[in-house]
Amino acid sequence: MRSNTTQTVIGALFAVAASLIALPALSQATAAEAARLGADLTPLGGEKAGNAAGTIPAWDGGITSPAKAGFPNFKPGQFHPDPYASDKPLYTVTAANMGQYAGQLTEGHKKLLQTYRDSYKMVVYPTRRSAAVPERIYAATKRIATTAKLAPGGNGVLNAGEGIPFAIPKEGVQVFWNHILRYRVDSAIRIYGQAPVTAGGAYTMVRLKEDFYVPYSAPGAKTENLNNTIVYFIQETLAPARLAGEILLVHETLDQSVENRKAWIYNPGQRRVRRAPNVAFDNPGTNSDNLRTSDQLDIYNGSPERYDWKLVGKKEILVPYNAYKLHSDKVKYADILKKNHINQDLARYELHRVWVVESTLKQGMSHLYSRRTLYVDEDSWQILAVDCYDRRGQLYRVQEGHVINYYDLPTVWTTLETTFDLSNGRYLALGLDNEEPQTYDFSAKFSTANFQPSALTRRGVR
Repeated sequence: MRSNTTQTVIGALFAVAASLIALPALSQATAAEAARLGADLTPLGGEKAGNAAGTIPAWDGGITSPAKAGFPNFKPGQFHPDPYASDKPLYTVTAANMGQYAGQLTEGHKKLLQTYRDSYKMVVYPTRRSAAVPERIYAATKRIATTAKLAPGGNGVLNAGEGIPFAIPKEGVQVFWNHILRYRVDSAIRIYGQAPVTAGGAYTMVRLKEDFYVPYSAPGAKTENLNNTIVYFIQETLAPARLAGEILLVHETLDQSVENRKAWIYNPGQRRVRRAPNVAFDNPGTNSDNLRTSDQLDIYNGSPERYDWKLVGKKEILVPYNAYKLHSDKVKYADILKKNHINQDLARYELHRVWVVESTLKQGMSHLYSRRTLYVDEDSWQILAVDCYDRRGQLYRVQEGHVINYYDLPTVWTTLETTFDLSNGRYLALGLDNEEPQTYDFSAKFSTANFQPSALTRRGVR
């Protein structure tokens, strides 16, 4: 017969084992929590109510159509007129008064204000909770709220599809996946400029064409039917001439514990397609002059596997939002791109509730950034700002996602992404389409056949 002590130890071990088995389930939403979606929470999990101070209003559904934006005659492909053009600034944050607003500033914005104290400022406007997505995304988010779960190690998502998998997050890596799997588009084409700007303000515009196909967001999509691929992506360099013709193809995988992303490059000089295993993590982003890493396109992309993730909580932070001035075809690139940073008179900041997530490089893992702090919009799950720290723990780069509601879908997405390198006064501006004949083409219809390696050779221009 076992002693009481032995039985106690065995019982404790069984209890620990049972708790470990239950851990993945604890991260899923309960039925009671899921019932809050569309009630006191927005359909995507944000707090529907405004804040106590009245500086953040209640969410009223956002902008769901051009007519609701005030532009019933809007045509797809046009640049989106500003529904808040009559808004007046509430105040401007500068190096001189930043202490007054310190609790609402990211560490990155504090550093930008201090570093460029004579020119950098943040013009703050009334908060407009414009975010909206199609109704089917709301329905899917509620449908998968109690089933979606993390793959082993947090390196993917299971039992989900179409909607936001973790609308009521309990872990930092869940917020990361909400950003990766947020609704952006079903299919789209865009042509835009990427400008690596020197410390003196000079730049050579890199012109890019991108095609997107997002099967994860398709009507009725289920993770088990996606062949482990959530996004198909082609990026072609159009200019300058010395870079033109290079084409990158990416198949972005979902459960990255099973298979990492697949990528191919077409080299116009060699007229051949080859696998590109290094299009990931901190390898340099395409033609970015080393001002961003591969995993900084779309603010953050790829696998979370090299980092530990901590959910800090939700805070009220001044973030870029409703950036219709930066989106306008009435401004030129020269109006936007200035020395050390973009023209801050064109940038719009608002006070929003954001999820704050810390990602810290795991022991034994390698990356240019030892830590990243993410500020994630509660209404759309779009990352709006990131503080990137170097291997010494010093603030190194600051990212911003200047978003608008593309209300013809609708979807909240960046119109301009910026990455500021604090070590040398340079920065990267990505998404510049103001001088193009149109913005995103959301009418594009793609399938997986358009994103096979054989398609790259057919697209080769020289």
